[in-house]
Amino acid sequence: MMPTAHPAYYLSCMIKIIATVFALALSTGPLRAAPQDYALDPDQSQVRYEVNFGSDVIHGTMPVASADVQIDFARVSNSRVDVTLSPGAATANFPLAAQALRGPRVLAADAYPAVSFVSSKVQSSGTGAVIEGDITIRNVTRPIALDAAFFRPQGTAAGDRSELWLRLTGAISRAAFGAGGFGDLVDDEVRLNILAKIDRVEG
Repeated sequence: MMPTAHPAYYLSCMIKIIATVFALALSTGPLRAAPQDYALDPDQSQVRYEVNFGSDVIHGTMPVASADVQIDFARVSNSRVDVTLSPGAATANFPLAAQALRGPRVLAADAYPAVSFVSSKVQSSGTGAVIEGDITIRNVTRPIALDAAFFRPQGTAAGDRSELWLRLTGAISRAAFGAGGFGDLVDDEVRLNILAKIDRVEG
């Protein structure tokens, strides 16, 4: 079943690299030797974060400022991704939460106008994959590992890698990045739940 469209961006570009692991298993033709570029379809992607707020849940999005992504279907190790996010445009379902998120006690977007992710390793894991890399928030860099799953759009042929759906899940600690403000009200763990559609860039 096709996912519902959602105009969100957040950490979406990083997950394009996961397609390498699964596309190999689904391929029915020869592998391409050159790395392939993919572009996010933001109108059909849902990329969210959420954190517990007492009995409620704060959730929202963060847009991508820039991304440099290549996928090598022949050698996964040659694939790479470099993504920069804009915390100053982060959203939340509660207006006051959005203001606090961007403020000095959490993301401090005025002082640290970028959040970045750089991948370091992709490996298969059971029926899915794990992507490892470094994420930098408030100028603090920590490793992160995210679980990934991949599938083709319904009705497409086996081996067709022109369109892909990707789901990525994981969590980070706010305190680990010095973003633990309002800890008496909001949990430390932030959960990531990313669903994105990517399209191969031709030519």
